[in-house]
Amino acid sequence: MRTLTLTSILIPLLSFFIYRNFLRMPSLSTVRASNAAFSPAYTSVAIFVGGTSGIGQGMAEAFARHTKGNAHIVLVGRNRAAAESIISTFPKPTAPGVTHEFVECDITLMKNVHRVANELRSRIPKINFLVLSPGVLTMNGRNETEEGIDRKLAVHYYGRWRFIKDLLPAVEEAHKAGEDAKVMTVLAAGHGGKIDLNDLGLKKTFSIAAAASTAPTYSDIMVNDLAARYPGISFIHSYPGLVATNILKTSDTRTIRVMNSIFSPLMRPFSYSVETSGEHQLYALLKAGPGAVRATDNGDDIGLTKNYYGDAESMKKLWEHTEEATAV
Repeated sequence: MRTLTLTSILIPLLSFFIYRNFLRMPSLSTVRASNAAFSPAYTSVAIFVGGTSGIGQGMAEAFARHTKGNAHIVLVGRNRAAAESIISTFPKPTAPGVTHEFVECDITLMKNVHRVANELRSRIPKINFLVLSPGVLTMNGRNETEEGIDRKLAVHYYGRWRFIKDLLPAVEEAHKAGEDAKVMTVLAAGHGGKIDLNDLGLKKTFSIAAAASTAPTYSDIMVNDLAARYPGISFIHSYPGLVATNILKTSDTRTIRVMNSIFSPLMRPFSYSVETSGEHQLYALLKAGPGAVRATDNGDDIGLTKNYYGDAESMKKLWEHTEEATAV
């Protein structure tokens, strides 16, 4: 059953990626040229939560390249050694006062998120780009943290929401200064399902399938709600397509780790590399206008008509639930 469930997730993703890659995807050279044209008159500040591996790493590296190292870049994650290795590859800044740094945080616990966000706000008054992409792939059942939140949902939604909420005052400062002010969560825009407003958080009806479809829907609703509350700021939920990260290899589920050796070689020709995905996701971030955006892997905004399961009631109830669930 576990193998069948994973396959049912991977095969549609593979088919969708092939369609996008060969029929609609802008060329990598076009994307790189667009990203390279980013040249603000101010020194950008970008925070990458989940930036020590995978898509977040690819985005951080692309951002460092295209800003020639002259941006304040913060990688937030758990692996200091990985972060320091990544930062060592960034172009050395020539602008005065520019730093590249790592901040440690286990996003599964809201008390950690709140503490780290407050520490960042205390010394970084203005944030231009806040990107969140931490991920976990597991076939284990509900696994609650000491705060009562399932770890998968904590990584894919609750921890991200708390980071965004706590750091938004600094993003607002960038907007007030007339600079880029953008927030992006990288997960699965448009790939969610209907949610149960009577069981937000899935304490009663948890399943692997429910968790897999719930976090994308929560994220779709989140960016729409935030855009209404904070006009002028860009809130992006993106779907990156199939990316050759280490998420299968590092899973805590043995079945997935075993399948990694089978599926990864088969999927690699149809997958983005981390570097390529980083460029495409940065492209979606930089091109996004104010308001809510649900971006595909090629940067297109699919709007709120296709596979969107939110409404005014769900926005209100989800916001109230999330505030309570992530309160410290």
